[in-house]
Amino acid sequence: MTQEKNEVRATRLPEHGPLDENGREILLSLKDVDITFGKGDTAVRAVQDASFDIYKGETFSLVGESGSGKTTVGRAVIRVNPLAKGEIQYKGVRISGKIPHALDREVIRNIQMVFQDPAASLNERATVDYIISEGLYNFHLFENEADRVRKVETMIEEVGLLPEHLTRYPHEFSGGQRQRIGIARAMVMEPELVVADEPISALDVSIRAQVLNLMKKFQEEKGITYLFIAHDLSVVRFISDRIGVIYKGRIVEVAEAEELFNFPLHPYTRSLISAIPIPDPELEKNKVLFTYDPSMHDYSEDKPEFVCIGHDHYVYGNKEELARYKAVREAGVPVKPVKILGPGEEPDEDDKAAAAEAAAAEAAADAEILAHPVHDTGNIWYKIFSFLLPLLGLIAAVLFRRHNYIRNYKACKGGAIGGLIFLGVIILLFLLLIVLAVI
Repeated sequence: MTQEKNEVRATRLPEHGPLDENGREILLSLKDVDITFGKGDTAVRAVQDASFDIYKGETFSLVGESGSGKTTVGRAVIRVNPLAKGEIQYKGVRISGKIPHALDREVIRNIQMVFQDPAASLNERATVDYIISEGLYNFHLFENEADRVRKVETMIEEVGLLPEHLTRYPHEFSGGQRQRIGIARAMVMEPELVVADEPISALDVSIRAQVLNLMKKFQEEKGITYLFIAHDLSVVRFISDRIGVIYKGRIVEVAEAEELFNFPLHPYTRSLISAIPIPDPELEKNKVLFTYDPSMHDYSEDKPEFVCIGHDHYVYGNKEELARYKAVREAGVPVKPVKILGPGEEPDEDDKAAAAEAAAAEAAADAEILAHPVHDTGNIWYKIFSFLLPLLGLIAAVLFRRHNYIRNYKACKGGAIGGLIFLGVIILLFLLLIVLAVI
């Protein structure tokens, strides 16, 4: 209780965060975080029960397919997405939800973000000088104009551009150069934590290594911590200290980079690693992908948990699965998520069955999506229309139900029932008035 009061009353960030059992400083901590968009029937639970720690000075990568909730978590860290449940702590101080204004400014100052699209994230009407200086202006991080110019020129040179570029506008630069400007804008604030939201996915392959090397250089020189959001595991492996895997808003595995690639225990992690292209075209052609099928889990009775199975390796699963994962890890034999067929070799029956099951699951998912039409929104106007004209509303509800417009059907049905009840009450009151007048 005392700790909660201290967190609520905190108006400043401490110099250092708490230490874990191994003596590592915990810079950022997510505890049972839920993030929901929308309300009622249209609510979408984008992130559920997400928990992980990021240690000072490390690169923690969050990986998963498109729509898995990676960016949603990153935006929650910079206080853009509100939480439906749980909390986010920075240096042991809660920074999610409502916090004092002074603490909010400190969080903005200490946590910066590098965005995925280098074109959309820069103000096209502002010069590069103003874009990089905006944070300095807002937080008064310079003594005088000469000091501001010195900081901006030093930073633009550190990211590989020239001082004469400061008078230009973003549209005059290439994608890689614009991303360097975005990095300069973040780094000039001298942050402790940088949320890098797929900073290289929109860049040419030849430019990606340059941007990654630039980020690594800042980490070595300034001790910056990164939350690196990506879907390309081939890149993530070589820049990360630890990796978290997220599937449909849930963290399913967290481990050190080499540990995760040598022992991908959760089936979804294995499927992601198996999808990494092999440079040899002959091997790539004979590769058998490991396909993840969520229906392989039976969580009806034995409920899953996210626990450490040893070696600082966290996995999500029920008791039976966790025991199996632990046995695989303790055996010490690296798991091979990719199978390469020899010349003339055909996939075995297990591979064919797995592929057939995955195809069936994908077809079922597509059918489920197609079963709910795009315009099945349950708009409030359907409810209002049905309330005012309940008979027509009931007819519309029947038609919507027949064509599987479930949300529209519910809106019309609810509005029509409400309208009929309202009319019934009016008629009863009218009859009551007539009876009273006669008496």
